Amino acid sequence: MLAKTLPFAVARWGRWWLAIRPGTLSAAVSPVLVGSAAAAAEGHFRAGVFFAALVASTMIQIGCNLANDVFDFERGADSADRVGPPRMTQMGLLSPAQVRTAMVMAFTTAAAIGIYLVAVAGWPILAIGVLSILFAVLYTGGPVPLGYIGLGDASVFVFFGLLAVTGSYYLHAEELTSLAFAATIPVAFIVTAILVVNNLRDIETDRRAGKRTMAVLLGQRLSRLEYVALVLGAYASLPVLMLAGSGPWVWLAWLSLPMGLRCVRTVVGGAAGRQLNPILKGTAQLHLVFGGLLALGLLLD
Repeated sequence: MLAKTLPFAVARWGRWWLAIRPGTLSAAVSPVLVGSAAAAAEGHFRAGVFFAALVASTMIQIGCNLANDVFDFERGADSADRVGPPRMTQMGLLSPAQVRTAMVMAFTTAAAIGIYLVAVAGWPILAIGVLSILFAVLYTGGPVPLGYIGLGDASVFVFFGLLAVTGSYYLHAEELTSLAFAATIPVAFIVTAILVVNNLRDIETDRRAGKRTMAVLLGQRLSRLEYVALVLGAYASLPVLMLAGSGPWVWLAWLSLPMGLRCVRTVVGGAAGRQLNPILKGTAQLHLVFGGLLALGLLLD
């Protein structure tokens, strides 16, 4: 993996492309799609708000990725034996100061867009935005990083699932309904599965570095079971949306099931270390495809 990416990273723009980790940005896109579609299904949609929320959410995700790049390096979690995709700070291709500056720029851009969103929908959006940026920093930064004390999974479930979807819905409707809350469940499940497979891959290097992720605390077997429960739970949760008022078109999300089952089979089959890198990418793609199909289903209903 490293040998393939190094030539690309020699170019300065290539280094930044790898640093922002574009393969993970579905975590920012899918919640906005689903939350906005749920609002549109109930008669609320603001095109300008949708695009602004999409950009702001993506910038927060980029800022989070850059924070992880520099903070994990500074805490010793990223070392020469890293098995995941390359980190620019750890490889010496970007300095900690450069990555920190880019991180601040990403969060500042999100905050600037957030001023418009707060003007549209009020203080709840301000609270969600501030908390989301704080989480993005405190996941690997600060005196007690959440990702280092076993709180990463729960935090991602809340911030990239519950708050991201309901916040997107609220931007359009300025209220929350049972459908808004029901739509958070499958999105939160799959986005958390992305983190679970990431931490399952890094379980040995994280343990040596003293990074107590949930995967380190649970161990390999239970972490694999957690991943399976999250991925399959997303599909099993669709009846909850129908109970909350959606129509049957939400079952379109099941068209992504073959993607989900391929990932599940590999994880259950015992893949470890670098073997899980394609599954990390595949789970991120699943998150986007599932979210896109679910959003389409909500709109068709």
